[in-house]
Amino acid sequence: MPAPIDDSLEARVSPECPQETRDVLYHAWGHDLSGLKKLVNDRSKASLQDPKTGETPLHAAIRACGPADEPSGEEEDEGEDGCVEEAREVVNQLFFSGAIWNDVDANNETPACVAYRLGRKTLYNLCVDAGVRAEILLALMDGYEELSSGGDDEDDDETMQDQEQEAATDEAKAQDGEVVEAAEPLKFVPPDANEKPVTSEEYLQSDLTYDDNKLLDSDLNGVMMAWETDIMRRSVAALIPDAQPGKRILNIGFGMGIIDGMFAELKPSKHHIIEAHPAVLKHISSPESKFGASWEKSGPEEGAYKVFGGKWQEAVLQLLEQGELYDAIYFDTFGEDYSQLRMCFMEYVPALLDQEGRFSFFNGLGADRRVCYDVYTKVVEMHCADAGLDVEWEESDVDMAKLNQDGEGEWEGVRRRYWTLDKYRLPVCTFMG
Repeated sequence: MPAPIDDSLEARVSPECPQETRDVLYHAWGHDLSGLKKLVNDRSKASLQDPKTGETPLHAAIRACGPADEPSGEEEDEGEDGCVEEAREVVNQLFFSGAIWNDVDANNETPACVAYRLGRKTLYNLCVDAGVRAEILLALMDGYEELSSGGDDEDDDETMQDQEQEAATDEAKAQDGEVVEAAEPLKFVPPDANEKPVTSEEYLQSDLTYDDNKLLDSDLNGVMMAWETDIMRRSVAALIPDAQPGKRILNIGFGMGIIDGMFAELKPSKHHIIEAHPAVLKHISSPESKFGASWEKSGPEEGAYKVFGGKWQEAVLQLLEQGELYDAIYFDTFGEDYSQLRMCFMEYVPALLDQEGRFSFFNGLGADRRVCYDVYTKVVEMHCADAGLDVEWEESDVDMAKLNQDGEGEWEGVRRRYWTLDKYRLPVCTFMG
């Protein structure tokens, strides 16, 4: 069990905290709106961080409310109290002044994480809404960035090393009686600063390892894992109600072949698969594969059952040229950010999906952090609407018994736990009207 978090002001504002940052944090903690406004006229000050604890003004304003009371009866405020109204005004002012909604502190918590842990639903929702605004704006500016739970600097780890080295040098000089110039202020380094992002190009060039329970890349990232089987089963049921045979199916991203095996059991009239990774394609063509040459020949007509090798962005152009239409389209790629999924359902799904068809995708968007998952839910809804698609979410439980701890249970041998939530939201997208 992790140690309990100390949410006291004394624990959150360290002795190393510069006075300028300390002043902003104290005003935010005290919900002193008028005093805070004067301090955050410079927009950069709305996201100042304690160099040791990572506390931001948003963290402080929310944390100061303390845990919510347990709700009684059918109270709509769910245990909220008068402190929240003051905090709401401060939080809104901080967002207006440029505060970053997903900065993390030394506990690897965003302001929304703090609000959720303390039961402050109103403040949590403010953070979600701010995240949605930020992501929609970035998308409109063609500058989409995958939701991050940490800082943006790629060299945060180098910053910390430089700071430690400079501090040691200054101490040595001081002992020798030399004059030491004022050092640059310490900068907070988030816990995940060393986390290596996965890109599509790196993934496609990496070696893959298959076993019965998982598919890993050369960095031990989980590309696909057997624990997802129940999610895949629910996805098939949502895409093809009543397990109707004879449907036209397109799956983008084969992986371990879990969902394609389920699709194949329904005896579709057309079953097309797009897969980009050379190692997966080699696996598919191996004698023990269920989706090799003999499977392609077993289709009701030539080309009805087919694996298209290469990037999906190129393969769909071929499908469009052939005039293909599908009753069900599923999307589950690896190493791509949300912008590629968005491009798929905004630019290609409307042309490839039958008017009565259904589209879905593996919804692991931000699934390592609840607030990111909630932000993505709303962002997807908005972008689907822009594409003329309605989206309904089928929520189901996720058995977390073997998914709760890094490096244990299902995550044994896997570098990063990409799922932390006890609920899965399955998207079912259909044309409006």
